[in-house]
Amino acid sequence: MGMTITEKIFAHASRTHKVIPGQSVWLNVDILMTHDVCGPPTIAIWEKEFGGDAKIWDKNKVVIFPDHYIFTANPHANRNVELLRQFAAKHELPNYYDVGTERYKGVCHLALAEEGFNVPGTVLFGTDSHTCTSGAFGMFATGVGNTDAAFILGTGKIWEKVPESMRFIFNGDMPEYLTAKDLILRILGDITTDGATYRAMEFSGSAINQMNMLERMTLTNMAIEAGGMNGIIAVDDITREYLSSVGVSGYQEFTSDSDAEYFATYTYNANELVPVVAKPHSPDNLAAVRDVEGTKLTKCYIGSCTGGKLSDFHYAAKILYGRKTAVTTFIVPASTTVARQLKTEKYKDASLYDIFTEAGAYIAESSCAACLGGPADTTGRSIDGDTVISTTNRNFPGRMGSKQSSVYLASPLTVAASAVTGVITDPRDLLQ
Repeated sequence: MGMTITEKIFAHASRTHKVIPGQSVWLNVDILMTHDVCGPPTIAIWEKEFGGDAKIWDKNKVVIFPDHYIFTANPHANRNVELLRQFAAKHELPNYYDVGTERYKGVCHLALAEEGFNVPGTVLFGTDSHTCTSGAFGMFATGVGNTDAAFILGTGKIWEKVPESMRFIFNGDMPEYLTAKDLILRILGDITTDGATYRAMEFSGSAINQMNMLERMTLTNMAIEAGGMNGIIAVDDITREYLSSVGVSGYQEFTSDSDAEYFATYTYNANELVPVVAKPHSPDNLAAVRDVEGTKLTKCYIGSCTGGKLSDFHYAAKILYGRKTAVTTFIVPASTTVARQLKTEKYKDASLYDIFTEAGAYIAESSCAACLGGPADTTGRSIDGDTVISTTNRNFPGRMGSKQSSVYLASPLTVAASAVTGVITDPRDLLQ
């Protein structure tokens, strides 16, 4: 019996010839990533367990991005960043990207790709559940708790159970009104938020092959919303071209064997799918946009590691070009690179930045911002009574701020269309 791509990476990282689901192995970790929310407690645990004079297993393999609670006056949030700053200075960490400097990059999950830390065939752990985003590059990436991260920080290893794999095949071509967000919300509606618990979610098919890397990252990003251990997509020419653009080479590619065994296989025809939303208060509370259109909104939000990439803003620009927003609309680029690209990338005769500002949208600084609530002065944070439609990845009560707000999750096309009308709107009605 053959192995899946995830099983092959586990075998390679554990220096074994073959692994099977359910088997536990010691993985040699290639990259450990953390940020301002989980970095300080990870450091505290590491110092307590390994001793104040302990050495990091490999300072070149530790990557730290302040990105969550940063543009705020909150003293607790500011203290967390200061703790990271002190730690990075003490251990002379080359991969610390401090806020307030030219090195600041924005949201960790996109920054990992932009800075060349996403390498096919490797193993990446991060103290954030959406670390699975990096699996779009044919690598194993998943989130861990602070204690596990502290152990990796000291040893470079972690004891993990090999996950079963689930396969999601999207055949056909992607219609202009459909995005990766619609596909992953469709999956969540079918298998629910625990349907892939501790399993690898492998995406393939002609519709996936047509996607750029940023769209693929939307799929793998939300694997965790189904309980998945990781999301993964095999390397192809589109992957290789992106990696070449950020200076990554010399990696090892793995693909699933034709006789690999899967826990389940789901097959879709992309041509037959329609724009969808996740209704409050769960990412698997699926509905076609047509079934909820007309729902009155108070805010629209296009941003986050899931929905703040350049491709997401290209989608939004198609809708917002030459139009005005009817409700408060936030544009939050996920990285500082994307923020710069908004001013250079064009749709028709205008830059994305000009399209959004002329539409009346508010363009915020690159960060996680309101995606996970945050302090009271967080940009875009929901308040009591808000009804928000957002490109983010979670809509649990309080996720974007107030527990008394309602959040719908949707594609950037659907959010932009809804921003124009002030009610939930199918993007097919506005696409030219």
